[in-house]
Amino acid sequence: MRKVAIIGGGQAGMPVAFGLLDKGYDVALYTNRTPDQIRQGRVMSSQCMFPHALDVERRLGINYWDDECPPVEGIGFALPNPDKPDTKLLDWASRIERPAQATDQRLKMPVWLEEFEKRGGRLIMEDVGVAELERIAEEYELTILAAGKGEVVRLFERDAERSPFDKPQRALALTYVHGLEPMPEFSRVSFNFIPGVGEYFVFPSLTLSGPCDIMVFEGIPGGPLDRFRNTTSPQDHLERSVSFLQEFLPWEGDRCRNVELTDDQGYLAGSFPPTVRKPVLTLPSGRIVLGMGDAVVVNDPITGQGSNNAARAAQVYLDSILARGEQAFDRQWMQHTFDTYWDYAGKVVAWTNSMLLPPTESALALLGNAAGSPRLANFLANAFNNPTTLFPAWTDLPSAQGLIAKLAEEQTTAA
Repeated sequence: MRKVAIIGGGQAGMPVAFGLLDKGYDVALYTNRTPDQIRQGRVMSSQCMFPHALDVERRLGINYWDDECPPVEGIGFALPNPDKPDTKLLDWASRIERPAQATDQRLKMPVWLEEFEKRGGRLIMEDVGVAELERIAEEYELTILAAGKGEVVRLFERDAERSPFDKPQRALALTYVHGLEPMPEFSRVSFNFIPGVGEYFVFPSLTLSGPCDIMVFEGIPGGPLDRFRNTTSPQDHLERSVSFLQEFLPWEGDRCRNVELTDDQGYLAGSFPPTVRKPVLTLPSGRIVLGMGDAVVVNDPITGQGSNNAARAAQVYLDSILARGEQAFDRQWMQHTFDTYWDYAGKVVAWTNSMLLPPTESALALLGNAAGSPRLANFLANAFNNPTTLFPAWTDLPSAQGLIAKLAEEQTTAA
């Protein structure tokens, strides 16, 4: 029985742990918070997961919230009119082929941790630093670090070629609310882009107290949406959220007449630089550790891909471990495993990073033409499930123009 240790009880590491347990591996999971501490703590992310990512959980039998979680049935995009701020210059929405879901990780992760133990895994509560990593790496055939924060994450070398930003590009905030007016026709991730100010998107979710909505604010540092750094209370955070919408996105502000926080821990604010790190960490002893998830690829949430990337990584890493059989988990294998994941994640990172910069001609062409092309809008909406389909059109104007023409022709033929 091969022995694998996973540090980090989150969206990336835990599916790997469950998958290995199912195949008879001896799996230890290290985390520094108990299930009850997670339940009682602050919200951790926005975690809207699209069908391919949800399928990873379904294959492992850990999709416990399918019947409870409100469906996210589509994607919408709005751009305010700079000449008439209470109107939209662009506005389109489209259904996606299969619904997305967003389950509060305070609800999800405790259940996963408890189920991991029930299935025979060893759950170890411990803060893991370098000394602990040395001990774990000596004891186990493979050690995976899948935690996104802390001292040990910073030991992984930053990949400068793949990390164009060395400081945060957005001031981030989350606000979990009850009482938001639903969107007409179908539920969706409602994206709003305000040039020079930032972005706001909102979507249905499931939290500890039932169905809710998650507001996500992405403010350009120093601008009017960078307003959450010094909030004094949960209610102050909520009031700043609503007042921004009323001023800059009145159609979204109108939906907020009766909102209240889901709970006193249902908000978050902070910032971080999007970063890619090299995946193999060499400890002082010479032993090696494989990074995954946010430990090695941390994306800005502007495209909603964080949890999706984590689930994709989990599938790639799980498949790679199982395919290894009895062979050693050496440095070459670790690098190859990450490179396999990067074949997908590299495009997601490129797309996400591009959204933090002024839009390119190709991106403007796609987003702008979608308002008059249901097929194009549908293509863009479903790309959230697999962002690789956006390329090369997202970054190449002739390709974008070709895609727009092709979809227009298909729409005309279908009509």
